[in-house]
Amino acid sequence: MHYHGRVHKVGEHIDTDAIIPARFLVTSDPVKLGANCMAGIAPDWVQRVRPGDILVAGRNFGCGSSREHAPIAILGAGMPVVIGHSFARIFYRNAFNMGLLLMEVGDEVDKLRDGDELEIDADKGKIHDLSTGVDIACPPLPVSMSTILASGGLVGYVKKRLSKHVTVHSG
Repeated sequence: MHYHGRVHKVGEHIDTDAIIPARFLVTSDPVKLGANCMAGIAPDWVQRVRPGDILVAGRNFGCGSSREHAPIAILGAGMPVVIGHSFARIFYRNAFNMGLLLMEVGDEVDKLRDGDELEIDADKGKIHDLSTGVDIACPPLPVSMSTILASGGLVGYVKKRLSKHVTVHSG
């Protein structure tokens, strides 16, 4: 899985209410949630995002309540990847379930700057900063997780698996 986009960097301990404030949880529509992504940090934050851009976060990204709307909002804003120092565990699981790639890189995240242009090869665990020439390595994405992401998340993955095993009976 390859990605290319511009960095939008946020700080540490960004909770799910900052990612998508509770007042916007009246829908699960990715486009509507995406239009309000990071409204808890700055109401116009998402205006700078273009499809394919990459969110870069500090420690403990996605802490707080376990709302699945948070990764949906990030995807709805057009960002398929979050690179972070570390992630809250429930957010980590929700992200992959919703089809959002997370890459945990520890202190290496400090090498990435807001506005940098990145190329990512998730299958090999390689992040290349085209703006600075910096390379960051992290554990490659396991095939099982890559398959879930390629299916658009866990629901898509299960639907695909079930469709291979469905037999039609005529009565």
